[in-house]
Amino acid sequence: MVLGIDTCLEACSAAVLDGGVVRAAQSLPMARGHQEALAPLVARVAAEAGLGFADLDRIGVTVGPGSFTGLRVGLAFAKGLGAALGRPVAGVGALAALAEPHPGLVFSVIDARREQVYLQAFSDGRPLMAPDALDLATAAARVAELSGGGAATLTGSGAALLADLLFEAKIDPATACDPAAVARLARQAPAGASPRPLYLRAPDARLPGGRPGPEAA
Repeated sequence: MVLGIDTCLEACSAAVLDGGVVRAAQSLPMARGHQEALAPLVARVAAEAGLGFADLDRIGVTVGPGSFTGLRVGLAFAKGLGAALGRPVAGVGALAALAEPHPGLVFSVIDARREQVYLQAFSDGRPLMAPDALDLATAAARVAELSGGGAATLTGSGAALLADLLFEAKIDPATACDPAAVARLARQAPAGASPRPLYLRAPDARLPGGRPGPEAA
């Protein structure tokens, strides 16, 4: 049994995967409030799946890029639960989780504001580039280079920003990750070090004097 958790983007989500079967899944759209919503949500999903936390074999959690506060909430919860149960915790990139449901060439694009996107390309789940924070012109050039004008899927909150580049592209404007996809990727991840947040740029929040806040990468 694998528990998948996502709090990186615009939802608080959890799912329980039993082999290849999703036993239960819930997602609450939200931009803030993940800290208060996550524990009750996970408890409801576990109850719906008919299991106790001790039945879990592994926990997967999105590590970013995304909301600085949201991803830290998910990581803290997953690590705490993993430590309490003695279960491994696997970090899953939000861009990889967005791409996971789609076959073929996929560009995961998250709107990072300030004329930037977070971008990563995949071919049948295999990454073709590292996740990156790019201005729109550079992201457009990267998509054009990797797609060669062929068929592709654009997924994520920033998909519409690059849609004009691929006239026959399938557009999936997902604003959050499917927690079942997080669980599937976590199940495949090798056991290793404790997951860490993936920060691709400094946070928008500033301390007095213009200094970056404590969450800066």
